[in-house]
Amino acid sequence: MFGRIAGRVSVSVPYCWWTVSTFSRLSHRQLTHRRYHWVAVITPRKWVPLASFITGWINVSGWLALTTSGGLLASQLISGLIALFHPEFTLHAWQVWLIYVAWTLIAFVINAFMNNLLPYVNRGAFIWSIGGFAIVCITALACSSPNYASAEFVFTEFINETGWPDGVAWLLGLLQGGFGLTGYDAVAHMIEEIPNASVEGPKIMIYCVCIGTVTGFIFLMVLLFVSGGDAEAIISAAPGPLLQILYNATSSKAGAACLLMFPLICILFAEIAIMTTSSRMTYAFARDGGLPFSRVFAKVHPRLGQPLNALILAATLTILFGLILIGSSSAFNALISSSVVALGVSYAIPVAINVCRGRKMLGPRAFVLPGPLGWIANLIGIAYTIITTVLFLFPPELPVSASSMSKFQYECAWISLITLDYCVVAFGIILFISTFQWFIDGRKNFTGPRADVDLEILEAMQSNEPNGASLQHSKVPGDDITK
Repeated sequence: MFGRIAGRVSVSVPYCWWTVSTFSRLSHRQLTHRRYHWVAVITPRKWVPLASFITGWINVSGWLALTTSGGLLASQLISGLIALFHPEFTLHAWQVWLIYVAWTLIAFVINAFMNNLLPYVNRGAFIWSIGGFAIVCITALACSSPNYASAEFVFTEFINETGWPDGVAWLLGLLQGGFGLTGYDAVAHMIEEIPNASVEGPKIMIYCVCIGTVTGFIFLMVLLFVSGGDAEAIISAAPGPLLQILYNATSSKAGAACLLMFPLICILFAEIAIMTTSSRMTYAFARDGGLPFSRVFAKVHPRLGQPLNALILAATLTILFGLILIGSSSAFNALISSSVVALGVSYAIPVAINVCRGRKMLGPRAFVLPGPLGWIANLIGIAYTIITTVLFLFPPELPVSASSMSKFQYECAWISLITLDYCVVAFGIILFISTFQWFIDGRKNFTGPRADVDLEILEAMQSNEPNGASLQHSKVPGDDITK
């Protein structure tokens, strides 16, 4: 399973460069640390509204698409548990969707009504994930000893059943590694609620990528060693690959189920955090007038001290996106692809603009990359985004069947040199809505991010007083931020 391990290591390299590029900007004390805010600072004034608008829409869409991942992963694992204990039971697509909805609603309730507990939830998530990582690895290795898979299977065997050439198949496999590290910039969207943000924010970001890279590599290696070495049986197992590997390692259904609780609860923690971030990002963009009905989604709830309307929007869209589960088996790959691609593009836009302007647009800050290192980090990140943006839009396997694509896509595949999957449809919808919004409202009312209301949420949380978020834009954001 060389492809998985090598892919995990390979994808961590450009993400590390991305992180270095990002926390260099995150350490700027005067920036509000959202992608479209950075774009507003470094873009020529004439193009600030349009460039910020495009970046904001891509970033918001990416986070909303990523919010679906928690429910999708949880519904798959829970479905696997049912298949393990009741192999005769057939779980229908609508039942999987109900599990997905329940998981999403749990995350919504915790975000909406336990906002003050979120710092403790995040600490608990870190302890649970690191502790669970250690417990699962040690238990699986101990229970499966000495019947480990061979090192040849783990480090050299390459299995390609996609229909693509080996090189393309390996590059497509980077999606899973990229998904595991995507969203490392969540701290940037919560930065206004972090003390000493210009110093602590970059630390949190680099810790996330480093911890994720190291633990992910070790965990993947352990799973492969205890898997039993029969890749075909694992892939085709009804409970799913992860649960089947844990069952192979422990030889106990109860033991496998207990070990699965660690990643399952981690997914819940992740869903809570992603929903928090996506709602804050939606609120911020609406506050700047970038969304339809911005006045509605830019309100901070006076008692709960958070943008409840934006949170409701994130949860509602997540549930609606989940309906695709009922009609298409390729929904998971498409949604994950669209979130990874959208966030990757949003990472690249401010970096690319800064590179085009000679990397001279940001002023003094707590952390500055040395000249040559800065150019290397920026260019590697941009190149990685260009390559993966194209590759992650490919269908996961060839030939493309009617079951993995809609009838319209399948019948119209001949018009394209390469048949793409639902990810393209998702991007088309985003492009249509954002373009429509720009011509109807954005070009008249959106001037870019505001710099005078960065602490609205934090102040509301501290005072629990009504906080009306005015959406009047009186200045070009570049003037406010760069003073």
